[in-house]
Parts: sequence; structure tokens; C-alpha cells
Amino acid sequence: MTRQLVLVAHGTRNPLGLNTITEIAAAVAEHVGPVRTAFVDVLGPNPREVLENTVGPAVVVPAFLASGYHVNADLPARVAESGHRDVTVTPALGPDPVLARIMLGRLLEAGWSPGDPVVMAAAGSSDPAARAELTEAAGLLAELVGEVHLGFVATGAPTVADIVGRLATAGRRVFIASYLLAPGVFHTKLGRCGAHAVTEPLGAHPDLVALLAHRFMADSLIPRARWHH
Repeated sequence: MTRQLVLVAHGTRNPLGLNTITEIAAAVAEHVGPVRTAFVDVLGPNPREVLENTVGPAVVVPAFLASGYHVNADLPARVAESGHRDVTVTPALGPDPVLARIMLGRLLEAGWSPGDPVVMAAAGSSDPAARAELTEAAGLLAELVGEVHLGFVATGAPTVADIVGRLATAGRRVFIASYLLAPGVFHTKLGRCGAHAVTEPLGAHPDLVALLAHRFMADSLIPRARWHH
């Protein structure tokens, strides 16, 4: 029986952000076949609603850059509520060296040069495991660019603005590497932090699309949570 593929994103009221998620889902579908999209917040349909109307085995891929509340608690709860009998949920998208390489490309596009400090800007999380994953993601970027500082734009300290302010005071060109999936409120805030330049979000980069496609196709090969009712 054909597996039903569901991409789960956070959700945003920003039209550009929604367009980005739509673009990502369409690009992934070119690799793996039809993909349905669900949102855990702000927008619908949510994963419960999508899975309630899904016949056959389902593979759910969270398009999140770290495992936080939405991936570890919210999503499993919606899956359970759906009553679907065979759902595989893959790990979150990050951390992954692929994402670090995308950020490097974005930095080069923005005019970054070796020696310029980088602030990797993540939304942040109150979940210790998610924060550890963000720290790992910053380490992967540091392997490529050298000096990287992890800052948060929504939850947690230090904030991106605080780090940029401290580094800029020393007269250095500071670049913000946006560790965000799509444009929206958080990314807009980065432009007001006083950095020399801010990279574009990861967006529908071909390598990110390929990473998502691999999650859908290789779910039997990687650790995952599976629900059987």
C-alpha cells in the first residue's frame, strides 16, 4: 500500500513564510510523490486533522530545525488523537551538516569573509535537549566558518541582539546566519539587531529539499517513533 507523506511545519501568518513552506513541500513532492502539509500552530490543518483523513501507512516529517516542544510533545499528541493506526514520525530536520553548508553559502552571498564573526540566530527553546541540538548546529557551522556565537531571537539567552552589540562594539563586521526555515516575525527581528548583514532563511534550498526527501524515503533506516493503536 502506498505510504501517505505528511510534512509538518510550525505555521505562520506571514504570507512570505507560508509561501516558503508551500514551495518546500512542492519541491519535496517532485522527489517523493504527493506530500500533504500540516501545521502545529497558527494555521490549519493540524496533523490530527490530516491523519484522520489519511488511509494507509503515513510517514510524518517534522520540518523543524531542532526537537523542542512541538516535535516532542505537540506532534505526538496530535498523532495519538488522530487514531491513525500506522504512523511513522521521523526525527527533526536539524542539526545536520547539510544545514551548516547551506548557512555557509548564505553567508558568502551576504558578503561574509573569513575572520568575520558569525552569530547563528535560532528561534530558541526552553527544552534542554533542543538547546543542545542548537549548540551542536552552531558547532557544525563553526567547523566551516570559524568563530560562531549562538544567539536566540525568541526564547532563551543570550539574545542575538546582545551578542551582535558586544561584537560590534569591538569594531568588527558581524554577520547573522539565520537558522530559521522561512521568513516571518523572527527573521524580521534579525534585521534590527545591528549586524553588518543578515543571511536569508534556509528556505527551499535544493539541499534542504533533498534532506527532507531523504527523511521521507529512509524512514525505515533511521530511529523514529512509531504509533500502533
